[in-house]
Amino acid sequence: MLSKQLLSAIAIALTIYAYYPYIRSIGRNEIRPHVFSWVIWGITTVIVFFAALQADGGAGAWVIGISGAIAIFIAFLAFQKKGDIHITKTDWLFFLAAISSLPVWYFTSDPVWSVVILTLVDVLGFGPTIRKAYDQPYSEPMNFYALFAVRNVIVMFALESYSLTTVLFPAATGAACLLLILLIYLRRSAGPDQLD
Repeated sequence: MLSKQLLSAIAIALTIYAYYPYIRSIGRNEIRPHVFSWVIWGITTVIVFFAALQADGGAGAWVIGISGAIAIFIAFLAFQKKGDIHITKTDWLFFLAAISSLPVWYFTSDPVWSVVILTLVDVLGFGPTIRKAYDQPYSEPMNFYALFAVRNVIVMFALESYSLTTVLFPAATGAACLLLILLIYLRRSAGPDQLD
């Protein structure tokens, strides 16, 4: 059986492996990620990282922290490269919901409610990307989201403590990645004449 630290190291390596071509593609203007999705994912992931640490997630939480930092960097790149910056009222609601989790955690002194809120916000944060992937199914790489689905399974095995606080976020975001892959696959399979 692999140690928790080794599983975490594998998940970190997989995270970097997945992000590197994605970031390179942004730099080459091959993909234009939705800025607000990445802002939301960055903020929620960083907050969940701190909540998982507080709930003794241990080595499994490290990956979440690295992912959060990279997601914020991607949001910055997307903004700098003039990615998809169409921000709707719904996008602002997702953002405000993410920020609202901090007072909930502060006043309850229990990270579980923050993680529940943040997981919901993070999954809802897929909304702008889902909308974009539906309209432009070749604008998002399926393998990127597949690597993250696998990575999240490894993260769950790397956790040192299993609770709703530590497991909910990687499980839900992994499932959201799989649903996005399915949508992209179905839209691409429809053929170019069906995409208008």
